[in-house]
Amino acid sequence: MAFNILPSAGGVRLRPVEARYAPMFCFALLTASCALASLVLACATPFAAFAVIAAAALPFRTAILVVVGTWLVNQTIGFGTLHYPIDARTIAWGFVIGTAALAATAAASVAFRLLPHNRALSSFFLAFVCGYAAYEVTLLAATPMLGGAGAFTPAIVMRLGLLGAVWLAGLVAVCEMVRVLHPFGRGRSLRVH
Repeated sequence: MAFNILPSAGGVRLRPVEARYAPMFCFALLTASCALASLVLACATPFAAFAVIAAAALPFRTAILVVVGTWLVNQTIGFGTLHYPIDARTIAWGFVIGTAALAATAAASVAFRLLPHNRALSSFFLAFVCGYAAYEVTLLAATPMLGGAGAFTPAIVMRLGLLGAVWLAGLVAVCEMVRVLHPFGRGRSLRVH
């Protein structure tokens, strides 16, 4: 018997809309949030918060696809609108950020799988801590090759972590507002467990 720690579709923790609309809703929410964050924060897009929302709202494979789409929006805005330099180092950092976002999604998914469903606040907090740690460790691992280790001071990591936590709280609040308003159908939405 194989040991599988990745969540199944039954592991969904956040369902503001019917299951059939969840991928579309999550993608729209995260890409709009990513566009806003990319334009306002440039290099501080809160991918760990996005990863937690995707992991909480979607089955693992779908969450990965949504996070990849969100990362593509971020990169398109960065290179297309914010005019990031098109050089090997910047492009490599873009791929490292995408890899880190996927690591955050996997870590948050595993955390949700292992944590009890009846403790929503603590589950989201711990999933965020796991996702953010995976994100930052993945970024830090690239610094020997790409530089930028100076951006990993405790003060910067803490500030970005707090910023990500605020984004996560805001995204959960948006999901709860959508759930309460039922814009995509009544009666089939699930509450945050």
